[in-house]
This record gives sequence, C-alpha cells and structure tokens, in this order.
Amino acid sequence: MIFELGGLLIIAVFVGIPVVLAFGSVAVAVLSAPRNRHLRVRRRYVVGGLFASFGGVYMMAFGAWAAREESRYGTIEWAGIMLATLAGAGLLLLGLGPFASWLLEILGRYAERLPLPVRLAARDLAGRRVATAPAITMTMMTTALGVALTIIAVGVTAQSEAAYSPLARPGTLLVGHFSAEHADSVRTAIQRELPGVPITQSEVPSHPAGEFRHFGVVAENVEPPDGSVYPNEVIGDETLLRYLTGDQSTPYDEGAAVVITTADVKVDTVKIHYDVTGNDDPLTSKTIPAIVARTVDPHMQTIFVPAEVLRNIGYQTEPDELIVDPSLRRISADEQERLDSRLGDVSDTYVERGFQPSTGWQVVVAAALLAALSGAMAAGGGKATRPRLDRVLRRAGDGSAATVRWFGACRAGLSAACGTVLGAVAGCPIGLLLIWPWTASTSWDSLPRVSFETPWPAIAAMVVGLPVLAAALGGLLTREQAGCGLSAKSTAKGL
Repeated sequence: MIFELGGLLIIAVFVGIPVVLAFGSVAVAVLSAPRNRHLRVRRRYVVGGLFASFGGVYMMAFGAWAAREESRYGTIEWAGIMLATLAGAGLLLLGLGPFASWLLEILGRYAERLPLPVRLAARDLAGRRVATAPAITMTMMTTALGVALTIIAVGVTAQSEAAYSPLARPGTLLVGHFSAEHADSVRTAIQRELPGVPITQSEVPSHPAGEFRHFGVVAENVEPPDGSVYPNEVIGDETLLRYLTGDQSTPYDEGAAVVITTADVKVDTVKIHYDVTGNDDPLTSKTIPAIVARTVDPHMQTIFVPAEVLRNIGYQTEPDELIVDPSLRRISADEQERLDSRLGDVSDTYVERGFQPSTGWQVVVAAALLAALSGAMAAGGGKATRPRLDRVLRRAGDGSAATVRWFGACRAGLSAACGTVLGAVAGCPIGLLLIWPWTASTSWDSLPRVSFETPWPAIAAMVVGLPVLAAALGGLLTREQAGCGLSAKSTAKGL
C-alpha cells in the first residue's frame, strides 16, 4: 500500500506541477485584463510574463541538452530531466497568460482600416477583455497541448519504428508460450481452426526439472546481426529451414547445419558445444558439416541445426513455437482472433504485421482541439452583446442579418486566431524540446536516435483550420439583438 501511494504521489508531482503552472496562466490573464476597455494592459504583467516564458524555455532547453546523449539513463536521472522539462513547459504557458489581453489590445487599436465587421469584432473582443482573455488563454493552452503532442508523437513513432525488431517473417503466424504437455493440443487446435494449413515448429532441447543442459553452435567468421529473430542457433526440420530461407527448394541434410545469411561467406563446418548430462562437466565439442543458404529476410539470419543432430548426441527435443509459413498461407486478423478464442490461456498467438504505429494520441489531440474551439467560441460566440453594436451592424447592412452574421464570424475567428497563434508559439518549443527526454533510453538497450521530422503541415492545419472553423460556427450561431433606437452615426461614435 505504501508503494502504491508513493507511485501515485510521483505521478501527481509529474502531472501536477506543469498543470498548475499552465492553468495559472488563466488567472494571470484575468488579473492582467483591464476592467475599462479604454485602459491598456499593465506592462509589468507583460514583462513579467516574458521573463517567465524565457525561464520556461531555458528549463526545457536544459532538459533537452541533458537528454541528448545516445546512451542509457538511470530512472532517477531521467525522472529529474523530465520533471524539469515539464515544469519549464508549464512556466512557458504561465508566462503567456498576459499576452491574450495584450494581443486583443493591439487588435483593437490598429483595426481602423479593416472592414466594418472585422473592426467592430476586434473592438468588441478588446472591450470585454475580462471575459475574453481567459477564454482565449484556454484556447492557447489546449492548442499548445495539441501541437506539442503532435510533434512528440511523430518523433516517438519514428524512434519506435527504428527500434522495432520483427519476431518473424512478415505475415507469419507464431503460436508459443505453451508447455510441452500442451503441444499436441495446441497443434490440434490450429489444425481445426485452419484446416489443411502446413504447420512447422522450432524446437529446443528438453531439460529435466531443475537441470540445465547447455547447447550452442559456433560458425567461424559468422555473427548474427543485431535484430535477428534467432540470435543464436535454431533447431528444427526441413520445413523450418525453408521457412527461414523463404525458399522451398533449399537443400536439406539431416546431418548438416545450415548457415543462413545475406553475407557473402563460405562455411564448411560448424562446431557444437554441448553438455548432455547437466552435471556442470566440461563441455563436449563436435564438428559437423555445414552449408550456406541465403534468406529473403535479413532478420532471419542464424545457424540452423537439424533436430536429428541433437538426438544423435543424446538430447531429447520439444516444440518451442508452432509456425505457419506465410509463403504457404497468410493468416487474417479474423482467423487469428478465432484461434485466440479457441486456445484461450493455453498459449499465445502472434502474426508479424510489421511496425504498427500507435494512434491513441490522435484522440487526445482531437479532444484538445475541440477544447480549443470551445474556448474560442466562449470568447467570440453568441449574440452581439451590446444593443448599440447590433444596431450599427444592421444599419450598415441596410437591415440585413448577414452583416450581423459576418460580425459573429469575424469575432469568433479572431478569438480563435489569437488563441491558436499563441498556442503554436508555445506548443512548438514545448514539443521540439520535450521530445529529447521523452525518447531517452532507460533500458539496457540504447539505440541511436533518428532524425525527428517536425510535422509542419499538421501544425499549419491546426493554426489555420481552427480559426476558419470557429468563424464558420460563429457566423451560424450569432444571434441578433432586438431593438434599435439610435442612429447609426451616433452609435458609431459610441463605439
């Protein structure tokens, strides 16, 4: 129970610090927004926010620099780097809190030469900064989350794809993790679900309970490359050999090993080291003839040893994996699902379909963008809030409701544009810097990092698409105010 609480506390710290800092930007946006539409944003908020943002970028840059090495990081070391980087991201968002009010102020001040609906929309947003600035800040935060997560997900996917090692040839069905006594029942289940499908198997030396009997094979000047499915030897019959090479005409001799490789090598013999007794006696060595065979898949490079060789020196063998060669039959996802259901917990099935990128992050990005759109609509949607504003719009458009709707579209689009621009300004450095500690290795296998491609088209689509969508919704949902009593000229002066 203590360890569970400790884990929850660590998660709370990791998540809580950046979240509290990020949501603090909404409070700062409220504090920095002047109550009077004619007043300017207090410059100390803008300057203080600028310093806080620079501090956040510095913390993230430090985290990215600390995690830049292509080596293994200890868990505590990695946690410290990640926490500093996340805190920097939260501090960056906190510092951008006053910039929503400041941006609205600039829009309202320099909107004189814009068309009437745009000018009035900018002034309306700037005149209600106590209400609009927090909503635009929420749009900024959620857009930054969507942009940063997109950058990180693309980089992590590229890194994961580079580190991916297949477990079989593409399309192969593997059935494994079963006990020796269940081997026959598993094979029967496969034959019932996939009638007529040829099944081969890889084998391992059987060991009595509590004993280990060494068996190894060495070929001179031959080393299986990294990422091989079978890094050492593999044991089986001629059907397994032809699965490994991908060539049904590969010659087979039950007394000779086969060095399966893509390299141009010549091998005549291999040496076997073994201990049949399991009594920790010195290993016995035996040399057997060997040939070289090429494979269609470089991940299948290994040394194949016929099971008959092991039996001749005193070993008993048992099935390790049951295999359906994709050259003879491809297994569909539905067939695999039915086979899984038939086998239950007796064994596991796996079909090698290559690297499958995760798509769960797209749901989070979509939710973040929906929240960003909601924030923009909260700031710029709804009815024309002041009757005088509504009357000016109607008189400028000769009583047409289209002018009011154009105003609503401009107001929603401007609020969304302010939020998405600020969000992209925050989200790009967060994603580009956070990706380094995110892809740092904490396992024993430290793989070189690949080049991270930034998804600029997707980011541009967010920054452009959100304001356009918000403008369309704003135009559709804007409601008119009833009542009109002032002239357009006098009302325009009031605005």
